[in-house]
Amino acid sequence: GVSQVSGFSFLRKPIRRRAIHQPRMCPQSFPTKTQRIMENISVGSEVGGAGGAYSYDALNRLDQLWTNICSAQTVVEEPPQVVTCVQGYFQHTEAAKKLEAFDVLVCGGTLGIFIATALSAKGLKVGVVERNVIKGREQEWNISRKELAELVKVGILDEDDIEEAIAAEFNPNRCGFEEKGDIWVQDILNLGISPVKLVEIVKERFSSLGGVILEGYSVSRICVYDDAAVLELSEGKILSSQLIIDAMGNFSPIVRQIRRGRKPDGACLVVGSCAHGFRHMTTSDVIYSNSATKRIGQSDVQLFWEAFPAGSGPMDRTTYMFTYVNPQPTCPTLEDLLEAYWELMPKYQGVSLDDLKIMRVIFGIFPTYRDSPLPAGFDRILQFGDASGIQSPVSFGGFGSLTRHLERLSTGMFEACKGGFLDSPSLSLLNPYLPNLSASWLFQRAMSAKELPDVPPSFINELLYTNFQSMEKLGDPVLRPFLQDVIQFGPLVKTLGLVMITKPQLLPFIFKQVGVPVLIDWSGHFLMLGFYTFLASYIDPLIRPLINTFPSKMKFQWNRYLEAWKYGAGLDYTL
Repeated sequence: GVSQVSGFSFLRKPIRRRAIHQPRMCPQSFPTKTQRIMENISVGSEVGGAGGAYSYDALNRLDQLWTNICSAQTVVEEPPQVVTCVQGYFQHTEAAKKLEAFDVLVCGGTLGIFIATALSAKGLKVGVVERNVIKGREQEWNISRKELAELVKVGILDEDDIEEAIAAEFNPNRCGFEEKGDIWVQDILNLGISPVKLVEIVKERFSSLGGVILEGYSVSRICVYDDAAVLELSEGKILSSQLIIDAMGNFSPIVRQIRRGRKPDGACLVVGSCAHGFRHMTTSDVIYSNSATKRIGQSDVQLFWEAFPAGSGPMDRTTYMFTYVNPQPTCPTLEDLLEAYWELMPKYQGVSLDDLKIMRVIFGIFPTYRDSPLPAGFDRILQFGDASGIQSPVSFGGFGSLTRHLERLSTGMFEACKGGFLDSPSLSLLNPYLPNLSASWLFQRAMSAKELPDVPPSFINELLYTNFQSMEKLGDPVLRPFLQDVIQFGPLVKTLGLVMITKPQLLPFIFKQVGVPVLIDWSGHFLMLGFYTFLASYIDPLIRPLINTFPSKMKFQWNRYLEAWKYGAGLDYTL
């Protein structure tokens, strides 16, 4: 994921936004450039997880889903009832004697295999259900070594495994906004990890620990009894478990049921490609913008870029173009964005599209909800990874957030299983309110273009540059956590203070861009961020020595409260 925030200056006169046109497909029209490019690429089998599909058909399916989301008023569609609650004990039924029983079943294997392996390493009997094959995508994940080290800390990998999975390493890493100046950092998202290798290593480790893998099975329904959760698969197989972990991503059917099909509050749209034919470079762009807002389709959008050297060769490079939007009927489709991408990317990278061999086209939708993380909606079922909404609303893809929370979540889930604390209030303590995550919502709003007559099109870039410039002046303790999606109270106060002193003229535009209600709501989370920082710094040391004297359920609860204070204040992050 990428982190970002705020900053800006003004143009003497308004700029006309250049419209980028894309022909919508209809039976008589010529194929789009995107269709021609994608249909000329040989595509392997699709894998689970975000970005695991590369075909033009997969793009059309995702665009149809996105169109449905955008055209909805408040509810996308009434979701099917996947989970039902049943009174009574499952062990008293005839079926209980015939079924294989697990401590934990994980639904969704691409990222679910990580939590499954962590729980297996603690001695639980764990199964993983995946509708495809548990396999990482071809396209690399970009992450920092510090985040990857968390996988060693929880005991699911060793150092040699990490070295084997690293496909590319590069420094320095750039943040830049519309030629206002670049900020260079070291060791931020500077590794390209091969998901194919990493997932295969973790999968082998899981199997060696006695974990059970069920590939080619889809979740049909779940019945929650007083003493177990029973998982029925589409293929007719039935399993029982003490706890079911939903790792089925942003579009999990269980999440749709809990949220009652509610429309997301925001979304990050990402398109890109991995291509051969660039000049050899060892630097990356963590966040870069080279233009003011642009008209794509029927909407103004602020486009951002990321670029990383690829592990497949010195002339290979991955470039992403992404934008933040409020889902509404005028929003561009992913294909609209790709049509703009083919036009704009060559200029951004200083190449001709004709000189590039496109190896993969990448696209994704990352919906965000203000009320995240998602509390447990049922007993014995807990969301994990992107399904839980624990990733930052300004990041795309939750692998970095997964590594950061893996130790906390695996420990808490293990204690919940061993103690029998599997009711929804107890499980919700594992996906608690985190004020630093809620505070990040303002940044997504600030980075989403709005068509306002008195806000200049260069506003978002100016705001971002001012913020990044302030954070650079304040040093690594301020800049580095932010670039890795961790918001902390002290650094945030310092940054906002410096921005207000150096560019007070930005304030009226910030009010217009994000709106007074959003700022009032954010102020509450900002105060809670300060409160959680106080609790984690001063109250935690007083309570921690007493916890072992508490009764078991109270001990479980207080361990979760202390974790929520620490993680909610961003104090889990150290330089």
